[in-house]
Formats: sequence, structure tokens, C-alpha cells
Amino acid sequence: MAVTRAMRSAAAHSLTDAQPVPFWLEDPGRPGAHPALAGDERCDLLVVGGGYSGLWTALLAKERDPGRDVVLIEGKEIGWAASGRNGGFCAASLTHGLGNGLARWPDELPRLEKLGAANLDAIEAAVARYSLDCDFERTGEIDVATEPHQLDELHEMYEEAVDLGFEGLELLDQDAMRAEVHSPTFLGGLWDRRGVAMLHPAKLAWGLKRACLELGVRIYEHTPGLDLVAAGPGMAVRTPYGRILARRVALGTNVFPSLVKRVRAYTVPVYDYALMTEPLSAEQLASIGWKNRQGLGDSANQFHYFRITADHRVLWGGYDAIYKYGGKVRAEYDDRPATYLKLAEHFFDCFPQLEGLRFSHAWGGAIDTCSRFSAFFGTAHGGKVAYAAGYTGLGVGATRFGGDVMLDLLAGERTERTELEMVRKKPLPFPPEPVAWAGIGITKWALARADANGGRRNLWLKAMDRAGLGFDS
Repeated sequence: MAVTRAMRSAAAHSLTDAQPVPFWLEDPGRPGAHPALAGDERCDLLVVGGGYSGLWTALLAKERDPGRDVVLIEGKEIGWAASGRNGGFCAASLTHGLGNGLARWPDELPRLEKLGAANLDAIEAAVARYSLDCDFERTGEIDVATEPHQLDELHEMYEEAVDLGFEGLELLDQDAMRAEVHSPTFLGGLWDRRGVAMLHPAKLAWGLKRACLELGVRIYEHTPGLDLVAAGPGMAVRTPYGRILARRVALGTNVFPSLVKRVRAYTVPVYDYALMTEPLSAEQLASIGWKNRQGLGDSANQFHYFRITADHRVLWGGYDAIYKYGGKVRAEYDDRPATYLKLAEHFFDCFPQLEGLRFSHAWGGAIDTCSRFSAFFGTAHGGKVAYAAGYTGLGVGATRFGGDVMLDLLAGERTERTELEMVRKKPLPFPPEPVAWAGIGITKWALARADANGGRRNLWLKAMDRAGLGFDS
């Protein structure tokens, strides 16, 4: 896309009132934080991390055994990090999409797809059972082609899915695609009608917090876990003002450094950014259609994801995936005006009929990226500690599955989940600096080149594919 001076100026003006904070976390229904832990605690299960991963694990633990004594600690406030900053796409896929699953676990893929669909069904059931007011809508998602080679790739993916017996996918030609959501850039799409739900991500986290409390989970916010050591038959986690002794520990810290240090090399923090528009008028809504309210994502390597909210705003995110040298997670990285400007330019290229619309919020956050694009699992300290991490931007739904896996592992149970190769094996770790920074930079450059050259992957990307390494948001 060639950007003119006039286009850049219009995009810049659309951002002048945007608040540099996550739209979702500004909701007036945001609950107050619970007090920090002071003193010592004992419990059967300690969950570290108050995002989706920790919340689902705590909730599932109480559902499995209501008498189990569960404590959850969160370093800041429930849902403040990735769980309150994401786009609200809750996908059934556990493998970061059908293509990634086919490339990595072709023999297991039917079972993984079945487990993923059951997991999304269980999330929908939990939304109803616990009255989670999170704007849950099972509208599906459309992968959109904006270049001819992407259209060919979507057709190939559809044919592979049909051959494997998958249902619920619908190919859309240009007219059908634009009838769903109108953009002059759309050439076609592949609609997964049941495999994705849209929701308000922060409200989901806050609702899970309430459900956990109602089941008897004790929650301490502003309580980071500082270290993890063996203590008699169990484990001890030190916090700023106390200590917790637990028989078992589940780590849902994801992008933040794991309390099991050997796990840290398997993830890097990648910063993703998003914009939220002001509410669209009736005329603006009519100009884009979108009556079926699906989530959308284009099919480029550097892709955009976008969706419409309950109050008729458009969220527009993705494209830039920023890795900072050394893999640090810092608050100042959450704000990046250069990326906001780029995203605004892309937005109006996609929807020129919305010229004059303004953005109300612009924000970023860190994603725990791993080299295989989907979660990995494991145990430490003789099976008394379990962890799940590496969701790579697809954790809204998959974290519930990860919670089940951690609980299976802590119980020492052989289940359909723990027998999966995906669960038993880990991705390749990232190399140390400066190799990681250089390799990620070269990969980003190569992916951008592929997008500009009809999807053709150069020798670097082909070598990465053969090695099973990747970089994605």
C-alpha cells in the first residue's frame, strides 16, 4: 500500500483524541482489586497468575473437587495484562489454526480439533452457568484474502479441511465476502462458522474472578510470586509480605518470567498493538455491513485482526509484532505511536468509506510467543509444579484447555490430553541474545518480503520451516 502525505495526515488526525489505554479495561463495571497477601497461607493448590490461564485453572480445580483448598495470587490486578488487552477472539483451535496443526501434528489433528471444539463448547456452557456477562457471541471468524495468492491458499486450506472431514467451513468469493463485510480490498474469504466466538476480554476475566470467589477460591491481588522452592512434601512461594505453602502449584504466568527458570528460554515477549474506534453511526454501519458480526483476520504473514463490538465500535489490531532486545517486559513498551499511525493508515485503506471516523483508544501489550505458535506444558519439582505457556496470541480459549492439562499433570493422571504429542513434547527454545534478536529481525524482514512477493518464502523462511522454528503474534 502506497501511503500519500494526505493519507498519513488524515490517519494522524484520527488518532489525536485516542487514549493510550486498553479500551476493555476502561469499562465502568471494572471490579475493585482484592487486598495483597500479608502473612503466611497454606493451601492444597496455589495458582500463580490472574489471567485466563490461572483463572480457568482455579475454577476447574474447584469444579473437579469442591473441597480442594485453592489460592490464586496475581502480581497486579486480575486481567490487567494480555487477558484484558486482546481482541476478544475466543477460538476452538488449540494449534494456532488448521495449517499450523497440519504442519506439526498431522496424525493428532482430528483429535486436537475435537478437543478444541469441546473446549469452546465448555467455555460457552461456563458463560451460561456462571452468568459471565462478557458479550459472548459465537459468530465465527473469516480469514480474508486481500491478495490473489492468499485466495489460492484459502482454497487449498478448505480442500485439506474437507478431506480430513472437518465441517462448518464455507468458502466465500469476492461478492459473498463483500456482502458479509464490505471492503474494496477483500477478494474472498474462508468462514469458520462455529469455531470462534467474540467476547469482551476483560469482562470474561472479571466474570471468572467472581465465579472463582463464589466457589471458595481465595484471591490475593498485588501479590507477585517472587520465588518457588521445595518445602517438605510440598512447595513454598515467597511473596512481598508473606509466604504460601502448597501441596501443588500451577503456574499461569505466561509472558512473565517463569518461576521454573528452565522454562524461560521457550518463550519471548512480542508486543502487539490495537486501535478502537468511536461508535459507528447507523449510516457508517450500513456502509460496511457486518450484520453477522464475525471476527475477521487477513491472511498475510503480517496480518490484521478486526471485529465489531457490542456498542458498534471497530477494533483493529495486529500487523506489527515488536520484539525488544533482551526480551524484557516493560510498561513503556505498551505505547507505540509509530505503530498506531501505521494501523490507522491500514484501517482507512481497508474501509475508505469510514473516512473521518476517529479512534478513541490505542494500546499494546506483550504476548508469550513460542517457536511452534501454540501452548506447551510440563512439570517440575517431581510433579508438584505444573506450567502452561506459549499461547502466542491464541490464549482466550486455549487457556481453559491448558488449565485442564495442568490439573491432569498435577494429579499424575493419564488422560486423552496428557497422551497428546502436543502435550508431551516442547517446542524448540529460542537462542540467547544477540542471536535471538538478530534471528527474529531477519525473520520479520523475510515475512514482509513474502507478503510483497506473492507469498513466496525465501531460503531463510524455508530453513526455519524445516527446523520447526517460527515467529508470530
